[in-house]
Amino acid sequence: MKHFIKSQPHWAAALLAILLVSFYWFVWAEDRYLSRATVVLESPQIAQPDISFSSILTGASGDKDLLLLREYLLSVDMLKQVQDKMDFRQHYSENGDIFARLHNAEAPIEDLHKYYLRRVTVEMDDYAGVLNVEVQGYTPEFAHQMVQLLLEAGESHMNDMGQRLAFEQVEFLEEQLQRLEDRLDEARAELLAFQNREGLVSPTSTVESINQVVASLEGELASVQAQRQALSSYQSTQSSDMRRAQSQVDALREQIEQQRDRLAQATGESLNRISSQYETLELKATFAQETYSSALAALENTRLEAARKLKQVSVLQSPLFPEYPTRPERLYNASVFAIVTLFLGLIASMMILIIRDHRD
Repeated sequence: MKHFIKSQPHWAAALLAILLVSFYWFVWAEDRYLSRATVVLESPQIAQPDISFSSILTGASGDKDLLLLREYLLSVDMLKQVQDKMDFRQHYSENGDIFARLHNAEAPIEDLHKYYLRRVTVEMDDYAGVLNVEVQGYTPEFAHQMVQLLLEAGESHMNDMGQRLAFEQVEFLEEQLQRLEDRLDEARAELLAFQNREGLVSPTSTVESINQVVASLEGELASVQAQRQALSSYQSTQSSDMRRAQSQVDALREQIEQQRDRLAQATGESLNRISSQYETLELKATFAQETYSSALAALENTRLEAARKLKQVSVLQSPLFPEYPTRPERLYNASVFAIVTLFLGLIASMMILIIRDHRD
C-alpha cells in the first residue's frame, strides 16, 4: 500500500476522494423529499383573439404570462411570503447535513435567496405551454405545503397585476360617465325649459312649415298676377274683374308679408332667432347624448377587458405528496464524481509518464 501511494500518488488521491465523496452521498447526505406540480395559466375567452403578424413574431400572450409567473415564483418577494407563512429559515437550518443545510438561520436576504433557488425549481415547457414547479424539503409535509403556497400566491399575483390597471381605468371611466350623465341631464332640462317657455315643440319644424306656406302663397300670387295681366288687355282698371283680381293680389301680398314678418321681424323675438337658439340647445343635447353613449361603451369594453385579464392557475398535476425521498440522487452524483476523478487521474498519469520519458 505504501509502495502504491509513493509510486502512484495521483491515483491514491483520486481513490481517496472517490471513497470520501461516496461515503458522503451514500451514508452522510440527508434525504430530501421532492414535491412537484404542473400548471397552466388560463383566462376566460370573452372575445375571439385577433391573430396578427406581430403576435406571431412576439409569441402568444400565454407564454409571456407563464414567464412572468415563473419569475415571480423565483423572486425575493415570493421567498418573503414563504418565510412569513412557513418559516423557511427554520426548516432548512435545522434539517439537512452540514453541506446541504442553511448554515446561518439569520443569513441576509441575498444569501437566503441563493439557497432558495437551490431548493425551488420552476421550469417552463415551451412545447406544451405549461409550468413545472418542484420543491425539495426535508419533510414531505413541508415540501407539499410549499408547492401549494407557491401556486396560490402565483395565481393571486397574476390576477392582481392584470386587474390593477383595468380597475383604475374602470374607476376613471365611471367618474367620467357620471359627469357626462349630469351634463346630458342638464342639456335635456335646458332644452325642455326652452320649449315650454316659447310654447313650441320644434321651432325648426315651425320655420319649415312657414316657409312652405310662403312658397305656396307666392305661387298663388304669381297665378293671380298672371290672370290680372290677362284681364288688363281687354278690360279697364275700373272693371269689377280687374278690381277683384287686384284685391286678391293685395291680400296675398299682405299674407306673405305677415308670414315673413312672423319668420324674421326686425324687432322683437323673431322666430328665426328662436329656431337658432333651439338648434343650438338641441345640438348640445345631441352631443351630450353621443358622448355619454361612447363613454358607456368604453366602460363596458374595459369591464370585459378586466374580466378577460383574470388568470386562473389550472393544475394539470396536483402537488405531489412524496412518500419516499428522491433527493439527492446518490448513485448518479457518486458515479459522475468518480468518472470525472478517474479521468483527471488518467490525465495526471499521462503527464507524469511524459515527464519521465523526457528525463530519460
